[in-house]
Amino acid sequence: MLPTALTALLVLLLDFFLDQGQRPQSSHFQKSLRFELRHEHAVSPDARVVFSDVSSTVSLVYGNESSYSIDTRYMTSYRPSSFGAYNDARIRSMRHAQSANLPWYQAEILGPNVEKRETLLELAKMTNNAYVTPDDSQWYELGENWSTHYPFGWEPDADGFRGYVFATSDNSVVILSIKGTSAAVWGGAGPTAKKDKLNDNLLFSCCCARIDWTWTAVCGCYRTGWKCDQDCLEHALVDDSLFYPIGTNLYNNLTYMYPTSDIWIIGHSLGGAVASLLGVTFGTPVVTFESPGERLAARRLHLPSPPSTHHVTHVYHTADPIAMGTCNGILSSCALGGFAMETRCHQGKSIVYDTIYANMGSVNVIEEILGKPWQPSEDVGREVPPATAEEDCVECYSWEFGNFPP
Repeated sequence: MLPTALTALLVLLLDFFLDQGQRPQSSHFQKSLRFELRHEHAVSPDARVVFSDVSSTVSLVYGNESSYSIDTRYMTSYRPSSFGAYNDARIRSMRHAQSANLPWYQAEILGPNVEKRETLLELAKMTNNAYVTPDDSQWYELGENWSTHYPFGWEPDADGFRGYVFATSDNSVVILSIKGTSAAVWGGAGPTAKKDKLNDNLLFSCCCARIDWTWTAVCGCYRTGWKCDQDCLEHALVDDSLFYPIGTNLYNNLTYMYPTSDIWIIGHSLGGAVASLLGVTFGTPVVTFESPGERLAARRLHLPSPPSTHHVTHVYHTADPIAMGTCNGILSSCALGGFAMETRCHQGKSIVYDTIYANMGSVNVIEEILGKPWQPSEDVGREVPPATAEEDCVECYSWEFGNFPP
């Protein structure tokens, strides 16, 4: 048998040459895809990824549409030769502080056209629906294009990773939608609230959610003053209770179920941050909504960084304190709810709606921003604000990170 690395390389080369005859070479090529709700996905108490099929008659039973029409275009992405090679490089970095020479392979992949308002609107509806069941009044009615879905994480005893899987009728494209934080401070807690809060406070705080002396830290890395032990933090973030390793397991299961499909990942809030981490890992298109900054978490998780992360797109507005990194301090709404949301820097590119300039204040992204034409963009001949990289972004500047033994 051929070595695993050589086999993976041959598969990539075959995929590349075959695609050259099938895919348009222009990145501006666009077409519309129709998606169906296929699966719900969840994680069992013993950390197994579980899928549940959704019947094609689900829309008729619940009286809600569950299909979506989304414009697409080709984009450039960078992928490792295999997940095994990626994970080996990550482990060498974590355990031995060695920067592995991980080869990246450039690919032209089909992704959502994020310059289209309707595309963002349909994806935002998918991320919203990851919080609810199709019979819920908050389930958004959708177009006729994604009428079948698979749920995950909806078992009665499931208390963690949750969402849906959507697919086109021919299974050419599959979308993994990941639920974000469920907490009473943001409109109704649920069985996942405890693990949601743990992941939020580990991934998006500067040092173990240590706001002041009254807080119970989620890890033991805080030292005196504004000092935090870096190695301790990194070990805390790789704990199996985090959603990132569960997400990689789920993605690998999807590639087994749909070996020839293009896979996209979307999510809201915490789900969006996890989607971004997975997108950087596997080189798959990602769109997130109102996601906290995840760049710091990617570094602490020692995720090897590809030459470009521009296949990841974040969508948020300037009145959102979590995405903007301003929901911090002991009197902030986040802190009052027990959340230390201190990061602000995002990977990839961001589409930012200036709702403060437009005197809109706090808004509903689906209904008030994406649900109708955005006039500031229309005035310059666009449908949405331009996607730009967040350069020169600084966070957690008050802290000193280093080797500080207990």
